[in-house]
Amino acid sequence: MVDTQFYINKGPFSLRQIAEICEAELADSGKADVVIKDIATMAKAGAEEICFFYDKKAKGKAAEIKASACVTTAELAPFLPSGVTALIAANPKIAFIKLNEAFYAEKQPKRDIASTARIHPSAIIGENASIGDNVVIGEKVKIGVNCVIEAGAVIGSGCQIGDNCRIGVNASVCYTIMGNNCYIFTGARIGQDGFGFQVINGQHKRIPQLGRVIIGNDVEIGANSCVDRGALDDTVIGDGCRVDNLVQIAHNDKLGRGCVIVAQTGIAGSCTFGDYVVCGGQTGFADHLTIGSGAQIGAQSGLMRNVEPGAIMMGYPAVGIKDFMRQTAYLQKAANGDRNDKK
Repeated sequence: MVDTQFYINKGPFSLRQIAEICEAELADSGKADVVIKDIATMAKAGAEEICFFYDKKAKGKAAEIKASACVTTAELAPFLPSGVTALIAANPKIAFIKLNEAFYAEKQPKRDIASTARIHPSAIIGENASIGDNVVIGEKVKIGVNCVIEAGAVIGSGCQIGDNCRIGVNASVCYTIMGNNCYIFTGARIGQDGFGFQVINGQHKRIPQLGRVIIGNDVEIGANSCVDRGALDDTVIGDGCRVDNLVQIAHNDKLGRGCVIVAQTGIAGSCTFGDYVVCGGQTGFADHLTIGSGAQIGAQSGLMRNVEPGAIMMGYPAVGIKDFMRQTAYLQKAANGDRNDKK
């Protein structure tokens, strides 16, 4: 049961409506007018609720479903108990997203400007904005329409933020040009100094960081992640990228479209990613690397050389997935052999 203290339930919906939303086929047309009031998991859904069943590994638990209806595939539908109405979808995961969006919405902040916000007179704020308490917006900032700037956020001088963007609580954005439909989550730091020093006479001297951060459209940057601005060139985050919490993206990095960067990944300076690169959690990248489009990097891998497009890499230092599996098998075999010798 979704907690309506935090989310708005826009239901109920009939199974006919749900079938349309999910682009699914209702197995029993006689149940088209049955009313569904909520979404729940397979284990918790009950009367007047709907669940989703798309994992073959869960076939053994399907018989325990007590929901009124279930969105599933033609292959898995026979495992549903009698009394549970099936909705057959080509892709139940996509159906889940669509129905979730139809059923629930986050409670939206009031579209006004808090009296405690400090906004420079030269800043341009688009229509229908929500500016929270203690927000600071600097000189010559431009913010598009329908934006939400949450409490305590800071937008530095000269930044441009597109339409329909959301800047989370206590996030800071500086030296940044941002596209439309972006979400910068709580506590993120965008546009801070890159980590650049030169040793002069035995001392670390800071190298001035004179670039910007350029963020495309439909980008999400997770809570407490950091994207440093460039030294001379810009740091670029391409359209549709998804950056998880606690990620470090260094100065002059360039991410192509649709990249997914999972938590605690660290990307050193001047790396270039192609489109749709996927990095598992705690991945580390040395500086000045080129990672080809479609590459997949396993969690906790360490990248020290360039990666070809479409390659699947894993390990420290990272190697191709087949080599990694061979290395793992060899080490296990060697360890077992050593154990047997000691016996």
